[in-house]
Order: sequence, then C-alpha cells, then structure tokens
Amino acid sequence: MAPTVPSAAKSASPSQPSGKSEVADLKQQLRQLAGSRAPDADDQRRDVFKRVISCMTAGIDVSAAFGEMVLCSATSDVVTKKMCYLYVGVHARAHPDLALLTINFLQRDCRDQDPTIRGLALRSLCSLRVRNLVEYLVTPLTTGLKDPSAYVRMIAAVGAAKLYHISATACIDADLPASLKALMLSDPDAQVVANCLHSLQEIWTLEAANSEAAAREIETLYSKPVVFYLLNKIKEFSEWAQCLVLELASKFLPSDNNEIFDIMNLLEDRLQHANGAVVLSTIKVFLHLTMSMTDVHQQVYERIKAPLLTLVGAGSPEQSYAVLCHLHLLVMRAPMLFSSDYKSFYCQFSDPSYVKKLKLEMLTAIANESNTYEIVTELCEYAGNVDVPIARESIRAVGKIALQQYDVNAIVDRLLQFLEMDKDFVTAETLVLVKDLLRKYPQWSHDCIAVVGNISSKNIQEPKVMKCFFKRPPETQKALGATLAAGLSDTHQDVHDRALFYYRLLQYDPAVAERVVNPPKQAVSVFADTQSSEMKDRIFDEFNSLSVVYQKPSYMFTDKEHRGPFEYSEDLTNLTVGTEAQENVISAQRYQENDNDLLLSTSDKEDNGTRASNGSATSTYNAPSDLIGSSLISSQTPAETSLINTGGPTYSSQSNFSLDDLLGLGVTETPTPPPPPALTLNSKPVLDPGTFQRKWGQLALALTQECSLSPQGAASLMNPQSLIRHMQSNYIQCIASGGQPPNYKFFFYAQKDGATAFFLVECIVNTASAKAQLKIKADDGTAAEAFSTLFQSALSKFGLS
Repeated sequence: MAPTVPSAAKSASPSQPSGKSEVADLKQQLRQLAGSRAPDADDQRRDVFKRVISCMTAGIDVSAAFGEMVLCSATSDVVTKKMCYLYVGVHARAHPDLALLTINFLQRDCRDQDPTIRGLALRSLCSLRVRNLVEYLVTPLTTGLKDPSAYVRMIAAVGAAKLYHISATACIDADLPASLKALMLSDPDAQVVANCLHSLQEIWTLEAANSEAAAREIETLYSKPVVFYLLNKIKEFSEWAQCLVLELASKFLPSDNNEIFDIMNLLEDRLQHANGAVVLSTIKVFLHLTMSMTDVHQQVYERIKAPLLTLVGAGSPEQSYAVLCHLHLLVMRAPMLFSSDYKSFYCQFSDPSYVKKLKLEMLTAIANESNTYEIVTELCEYAGNVDVPIARESIRAVGKIALQQYDVNAIVDRLLQFLEMDKDFVTAETLVLVKDLLRKYPQWSHDCIAVVGNISSKNIQEPKVMKCFFKRPPETQKALGATLAAGLSDTHQDVHDRALFYYRLLQYDPAVAERVVNPPKQAVSVFADTQSSEMKDRIFDEFNSLSVVYQKPSYMFTDKEHRGPFEYSEDLTNLTVGTEAQENVISAQRYQENDNDLLLSTSDKEDNGTRASNGSATSTYNAPSDLIGSSLISSQTPAETSLINTGGPTYSSQSNFSLDDLLGLGVTETPTPPPPPALTLNSKPVLDPGTFQRKWGQLALALTQECSLSPQGAASLMNPQSLIRHMQSNYIQCIASGGQPPNYKFFFYAQKDGATAFFLVECIVNTASAKAQLKIKADDGTAAEAFSTLFQSALSKFGLS
C-alpha cells in the first residue's frame, strides 16, 4: 500500500501556482515552521521557500508573506538563506516599511561564522535600496572591507558603490572611497582588486562634477604606479576584470616611449587570449598608445591582424560580426595593410546576410592593382546568389572597384556579361552601374550601347526614367507620356501609384516636380566635412564598444541617463549655461552619415600627432624606416487617363544652404590681422547661449591656431572641469563642453574690458598628443591676435599650478 502523501505535497505544483489560495497556504505553513525545532524543520522550510520563489517567478504577488518569510529566516541552511535573500531583495523596495523587518536578521547574518552567509547577507543588505535604511549599511560595509574572507571583501567593494547611489553623502562621510583605494593597492585577491577599481571609477566619476578632490583622485587612477601595478597582476584577473584594467590602461598617458613599449610587451600574450573581449581591449590599448608614433602604429596593425582574423573564424556569427565591425573600422583607416588578406573576407555559404554585406564592403575597400582580378572574380560569383540583396551588393561592389581605376577593361567586360543574364535584378543593377561608369569612362560608350540595345525592357525595373525628362525635355516628352500612360494602366498598385504621383506633380508645376524628382546637388561645405572627420575619430576613440558596431559615436544612441556628466545635445538650441561647470553641455547637429564615410581615416591625428623618436627605446617593437600612409494619391480622375503635353519647361534653381552649427569644425578662414596692442579682459562677462550661437554663425573666423599643453595639463584633463575652472580664473568663461578621453571640446567666451566686444573660442583638445586646436571669432577683429596670445598663455599654464 502506498504511503500517505503529506499535506504540503498535495498542494499545487510549483510550476502551476493557484494564486491567492496558494499564497494563503504558504503563509500558514511558514507560520507553523517559524518557531519549529523539529529535526526536519530545515528541510521543510527549504521546500516551502522553493514554492514561494516559484510563485514569485510565475508572476504571483507573494508580498503578503513578507513577515512570515522574515520569521523563518533564522536557519543555518545556505540554500534557504539564498532564497530568503532573493525574496527580500525583490519586495523590500516595493514595501519599504516592511523592509525594516529585515535589518535585524541581515545584520546578524553579516556576523555569521560562515563567510558565504556573511557575504550573501551583506549583498542583500546593500541591495535593499531603501534610503531610510542607509544608517544600517555603513557599519557592515566598513567591517566587510576588512573581513578575512576575500568573498566578503569582494561583496563589500561593490556594496560601497551601491551605497553611493543610495546616499552619496553617507558614502563619502564614511570615507569608503579611501578604504577602497587602500584595499585595491594591497589586497592579494585579484577579484577584490577589480571590484575596488570598478567602484572607485564609478564613485569618483560621478563625484568629480562637484568635488575637485574627486577629480584629483580620478587622475591618480591613471597614474603610472596604479596602471603598472594592475597590469603586472593582469593574468590573475578574470576576463571581465582584465577588460576593466585594459580600459584603464588605454587612457594612460605615458611620459616616454619606453613606457609605451613596456606596456605593449607586458600585454603581448593577451592578444592570444581565447576571449574576444580581452583581445579587443588589448588591441585598443596598443592602438591608442601608438597613435602619435606612425611607424610603430603600422607594426601594431600588422600584429593585430592574425588575432582578429582568428576570432572571426571562431565562435558564433554574432561574435564574428562584432569582430568584423572592428576589422572594418581598421580596414577603412588603413586599407593597404589588409590588401594581402583579401581571401579572409570572402563570403562563406553559411554566413548570415549581415556578415556577407560587411565582408563585401571590406573587399571593396582593400581592392588594388595586385588583387583586383581575384576579388572581382569572387564578387562575380555572388551575382547569382539566391539572396537578392547580397547579389545586388556584389554587383555594386564590382562597380565601385571599377570607379577606383583598377583593371577597368576586365571589369567592364564582366559588367556587360551581367547584362546578358536572365535575371531582372541583375540587369537593373548593372544598368545603373554602367550609367555611372560611362560618366567616367566615355570611351566604353560604343560597346555598352551595343549590349544595352539588346536588353528587353521587361528586365528594367529601376525608377530612373523620370529624371531624363528634366535633362532633355523636348526629346523625351513623348517617351515620358507613353511611360506614364502605361504606368497608370498597370495592374501593379505600386507602379500605378508612382505614375499617378509623377503625373499630378508635373501637372501642378514642372519646376516643383524637378526639385522633388531630381533635386539640385548642393555643394559639400568644409564645415560638414570636418565634422564628419570628428565623428570618425570619435568612433575610433571608442574602439571595443557598441559605437563600432553601430558605426556612430555613443552620444548618438545612448540615453541621457547613461551618457555621463559631459553629453551631446541633439538640439542646437539646448545649450545650458551657468556658473557651475557641470551644467555645461555641448550641442551636436544631427545628420545622416554614409556608412563608409563614417569610418574613413582622417589625417588630423596623423598630421598633428607628436612624432616622437623611438631610437632609444629597447623593445620587441622596433620602428621601421617606412611610414604608414595617411499619403500617396488615393484616387485617379478620368481625365488623368489622357495625358496632356507639358511642354519643355524652363528651370532655374538656386541653393541657399547655410550652416549655423556650434559644433562645426570648418569655416572659411579670413586673413590674419596685424598684431594688436595688449588686451585686458572683463572679469565678469555675461553672454547667454542664444547670443553666443547667433554670434558664432555670423562672425567670420579670425584665427585658427594649434598650441600645446603641458603633460601635467593633458593629465589633468581626465577631469575637464579643472580646465574650465582654470580658464575662469583668467576671465575666460566656458559656455559649453563635452567629449570623453582622449578628445574634449570646449566653447569659451571673453569680453574686452570697457567695451562690448566679445571673443568666441572653439577649443578641441586631444590629451593623447597634448595638442589643442583653436578657432577664434571676434566682434573686434583687430584684437583677435592679442586675445589669442592671452588665451594660449592661460592654456599653457593649465596643470602647472
């Protein structure tokens, strides 16, 4: 005969809880077990706790059992403790009054003999996130940082950051950052060191907006003793901690080339790490440290190719794509260095479409005289791909290579062969490319026309016919009328609606139709071009982040909560101003960038970077002699079935395109005025953001200069607020600022003493090269030179006092 099943076992299955009745039953069982000393009481508590957690996971509100759960927390069973802590952590924030009930047993558990329980209790105590319980957290945290167990110290280090987010004042008053710093530099456990570093970075970065002391503490994290201490222990860290240390090292400013080579030799073996994040973090360190050393920078590119290509072939397609995005960034900056590795970018049959598209872009970028035949042959194989978008991309890639003047004769022959394929999308895509090629190579017009004349019109489906009318109206008017009539009678809804749209547009006003269908190409201004270059550099500076995958800087896709203290506004009118430096926000004009343009290399860093001598450095990285190169219409009237003659229109269009963007980097320069007399500045100038923006757009550029910062000043820019305060002491005010290491941008203004004339300055600082690019505009152009001298003098003294 089967044994009788206990009442607890007859309850509903944990995976199928029964709502309120289940919760009431759980509360009753918890009350019975609260004071039980039976031998199997711990086992029964564990079973009931499992059911509570199961109900909670299923979305049932079990907060009514909060008191009973706390009463049953007095147990030595670690599994039961974990479940109790999980329950408390979930419901304490929603019920802050009940959370007070947990303080006693959590504090008691923080003194338990078992270090696992001590650590779990401390973590749960810090995770309550209830502000009126802050006073109960300080003592357990202080004690936890000195606990003999590394596990407890590790929990306490993270708990200090949690306390700062609950109450920054309580954390600072308890001097927890100082304790974390001491523990980071002395603790033998690598995970404790990593947690201390993470918490210190989080606390001091947030605190730096209000405290100069915190800003100085941030600078100590990037000092040589701390960086080298952590790098020497890097093999002991976990993969996550290694990435944290490597990110710190990428922001370190070495004093000479010997330090650069020491770091690179120390991290050489990290390039062979199995974890892709560690490899990418190491590559970021190598790239940033050698930015001003062109010859060594080239060696770094050669060295990192093999690890990156290995990562592409290993792991999931998602991981391969992330690594390929970083390779794509490097390829677009230095295509010649990857030209011999073109076979590594051939598409595999099993590659997803997003991986194939990226590989096609890279093949196009690295094509040159030596590899064009092999690359074009491979691309031609993709033209018959069952994946139509990839087939189209491959045909476009062949056309792009032809436009680069590589083996044009053979490529045009290949394109003409595409026209003979019985695939409409291949024919249509090839015709568009032939049109572009004939604009550059008119000598091929005879052969191309002979082939194009044999193509059936059924295979042409590209919407380019309308534009011909605006180029040669008298000759194409009848052809356009026939085309629109055929479109209006077409049974395909998209074709019908497009033809109807064009007809009504022409009937309304041919000039308006031209502006819609064939708008005039506006001149590319230096202003927008230079801003694009800045965007490319920002992406490179954010190597090993989502910026590379999204192909845009982080400020363009992160929300305001996570942008940090120095953010970019999406609206030019959103500049904020105040006496406190932390209120300064820089503005950025949103624009659509081309995928390829966004990642092209820029000459700013290579031209302006410090060309340091490497002869005295002894290392495995030796400097070579060669250098790296730089709503649609919804109905149709009966009259629209008979098209009228529109005649040959006369068009005149003028583009008045003006840019008024505070973030613009390129403005037409004006001749530099002769040196003016000495200048005195108003000690209390006042200028609102709107006036500043208007003046910046109206005034001509008076001066463009480059100046140097002292090494101490470049290091001090880890806290940009220090520069703002320094310039304010020289009567030069900051109205907007932004950026992150190593690039910072500031907008300053000053006023001539005893006059209404203002001076406006855009200052872009690169801490890696210790260089500042200045652009000055002035109401009084004759005093611009004197103000520039004064400004550079103040800037050169930054960090020396």
